[in-house]
Amino acid sequence: MADESIVIVGAGPAGAAAAIGLARMGEPVVLVGEPRRFAAVEGVSARVVDALRGLGLQQALAAFAPPAPRRAIWNGVYTEANQESLVDRQRFDCGLLDDLERLGVPVLRGRVTALNSTAGRHELEIDTDAGARTLAAGFLVEARGRAAPAGGAPRVRGVETVSLLQYWRGPAGEAGSTVLGVEDGWMWMAALADGRRYLQLTVDVASAALPPKKALGDYCSARFRAVEAAAPFLREAGPVGEPHARSSTAVLNEAVAGDDWLRVGDAAMAVDPLSGNGIFQALSSALQAPAVVATLRHDRSRGALAQRFHSRRVEHLFHRFARIGRDFYAQETRWPEAPFWAARRRWPDAVPLHATVTPETVRIARAPVVCEGRIIEEDVVVTPAQPLGVWHVDGVAVAPVFEALRAAGNAALGQGEAAALLCSRLALEPARVRALLAWMQAQGWLA
Repeated sequence: MADESIVIVGAGPAGAAAAIGLARMGEPVVLVGEPRRFAAVEGVSARVVDALRGLGLQQALAAFAPPAPRRAIWNGVYTEANQESLVDRQRFDCGLLDDLERLGVPVLRGRVTALNSTAGRHELEIDTDAGARTLAAGFLVEARGRAAPAGGAPRVRGVETVSLLQYWRGPAGEAGSTVLGVEDGWMWMAALADGRRYLQLTVDVASAALPPKKALGDYCSARFRAVEAAAPFLREAGPVGEPHARSSTAVLNEAVAGDDWLRVGDAAMAVDPLSGNGIFQALSSALQAPAVVATLRHDRSRGALAQRFHSRRVEHLFHRFARIGRDFYAQETRWPEAPFWAARRRWPDAVPLHATVTPETVRIARAPVVCEGRIIEEDVVVTPAQPLGVWHVDGVAVAPVFEALRAAGNAALGQGEAAALLCSRLALEPARVRALLAWMQAQGWLA
């Protein structure tokens, strides 16, 4: 590969989304990666499935089970409030690689063993089934998830957390999952229709009294067998192999963009798995990445703007998901003084997840936005609930709309007067104006 090319390291959802977006823009991209090396299952929402379908993926989507209730026993109360689809991550990852090749994205299947980066050049050593390979590129997208090296950059870390994943095997049955709070953490138990069971215990690193590594299997089995809610997942089943321990600490990299590199997905920020938003948040940062990369490569005068756009978005997502987790932890009140729960109901801060918006808190500011595959600066409407700003709603730039209403004194305008004003000044159709005004009213922008 020439130094003008782009290499994406990591073959998960974030890397795949970035690769597809860049390839569709005609950028010279190659993806290096392999499926994850340990068996695991995850639960995802319908919006994740829709996003993957929008990327044109087929084989990856075939790894998802049909939607089923997401059962929760939280604070002693049983609920089935949401639905999720379980996915075999190894099968999903293999499908992603097949989909990428089908969509015309060059793929080098292997594991990066060394990376040497200098200004404008990234040299990689890759272990493949055919032997060692080397690769050089002018731009690097880091998408290796939590395993991505930090590169010495500072990180914001949540309360240190470890998850122990134990694989069980039993008879075929109905797919489904349950999340359960326990005194020293929480359990997530999932069953696939073919009889595979994945049981995960998440605990606090500082306070957990875990046994030596060789005893973890018996420890996990005993913990699950002691819980009544786990009985359906253990019936006629037994553990296979040793548990897999992995960090599930929330982590935010403070440096996620540079002149010739970008971090996306869990390599940029990883959330607490309790939120159930892992793949969604990975896609959230990666879907915007092609515009950021293209701007950094082809419009260097806006390079700092592109970096600011990506960094602010990653930081915003991190704190949003952290507060979602905080509020969910706070709902479990049975063990208020237990170290696991006491630490997590207070992190990351006391800022409400849903900010109050009044007309007095709404303002217009300049901010970076995505426009035709590039990052540019435009007027946006900023509120406590939308600190990054809102640029368009239904294809309409909202800053001029809000400015026109504010200049006319929107508090004194009736709905009909406001609609007439916008129709005359902004040449918008009446139906779109009414819908836009109703949306702004619902957001708290108008008196």
